[in-house]
Amino acid sequence: MCRFDLRPNVNHTGCVSIPIVKLEWSSPWAVFPVLLAVVGIMATVFVVGTFVRYNDTPIVKASGRELSYVLLTGIFLCYATTFLMISTPDVGICSMRRIFLGLGMSISYAALLTKTNRIYRIFEQGSMTVSAPKLISPASQLAITFTLASVQLLGVCIWFGVDPSKAIIDYEDQRTSNPVMARGVLKCDISDLSLICLLGYSMLLMVTCTVYAIKTRGVPETFNEAKPIGFTMYTTCIIWLAFIPIFFGTSQSTEKLYIQTTTLTISVSLSASVSLGLLYMPKVYVVLFHPEQNVPKRTRSLKAVVTAATMSNKFNPKAGLRPNGEAKTELCESLETQSRCTGEEEEEEEEEEEEEEEEEPLFPPLSGSSNNNNFIYIYIAPLKTMSTKCSTESQSKTSGIVRNQYYI
Repeated sequence: MCRFDLRPNVNHTGCVSIPIVKLEWSSPWAVFPVLLAVVGIMATVFVVGTFVRYNDTPIVKASGRELSYVLLTGIFLCYATTFLMISTPDVGICSMRRIFLGLGMSISYAALLTKTNRIYRIFEQGSMTVSAPKLISPASQLAITFTLASVQLLGVCIWFGVDPSKAIIDYEDQRTSNPVMARGVLKCDISDLSLICLLGYSMLLMVTCTVYAIKTRGVPETFNEAKPIGFTMYTTCIIWLAFIPIFFGTSQSTEKLYIQTTTLTISVSLSASVSLGLLYMPKVYVVLFHPEQNVPKRTRSLKAVVTAATMSNKFNPKAGLRPNGEAKTELCESLETQSRCTGEEEEEEEEEEEEEEEEEPLFPPLSGSSNNNNFIYIYIAPLKTMSTKCSTESQSKTSGIVRNQYYI
């Protein structure tokens, strides 16, 4: 009878040491995750470089520069996690796995959650009261994001105190009915339950962000990436719903180490790729190939935008009783209106309008006549861009809400 770390020799006349295996860089299980991570890191660095170079242009400002760089940092960490998962386990590697596996996702989803929550609070409060919501400035958004991400770090620190990181050799992971085929697996001492707890907080942020994305689905596409964030979260949820059965369904397989590591790294990288592709690649494309669309416009304060959102309740008290999506869409025209309002004719009149801007009130009086056009000018300072000026005829002889389209 051989010890647990030994196996019989070929002639069954003695015991020999069980070979130790680990996930190698040259393994087919590692090649694709590494390739995906390398491409992702290169794309992330390219996007960051583009944003830094065109940092003061309207499109970069419109994306919310502060949270954009935070989100890009989280995306970079998600890709970098692949290299930690494939590296030879030791105390240092296992410690970094605990820290960065969940941190990159927490930073990414914390930034997205902060964005969607801000949009929701502005329009939801605007449908119920005329007071402006709190904590919507860039500094407040950064503080909220880092607070959410710090919860992940706090949990990891507690984990280190309760169970320090270490590398182990698992002789049961690849033990078969044929003793000659037995192998010992070198891996970090992280159980499946510990992994669930490690990723659980990131999943909670992801689900919460998805809920807010659904609630803000009625906001037009120009409103601070509301719809792109929604598409990002829907796709991410599908990826992780596919990950769960694959990861835990192979717990009894002799290839468990390879399948689970590959599945986990690919899922994390795909989640980062979805965020990078849907939120940033369209902006980079416009900045590099259509600079004529990246032109600064007139600017006004953030207070004007929030006031415009809250004015819906003042002009029409019934707006607060409507479903969330209807109350929001009444504030603006469809995206097709934007292309009409930003045509060549408006550009020709822009210089004359700029001269009268200081004397022109933010909210001109609403006419009671159905033959007159009503205007509302809505601006936002962080974007440094002029929102589109649109006009619609009153639907009745009484004053109503003027539909407009603007950026937040």
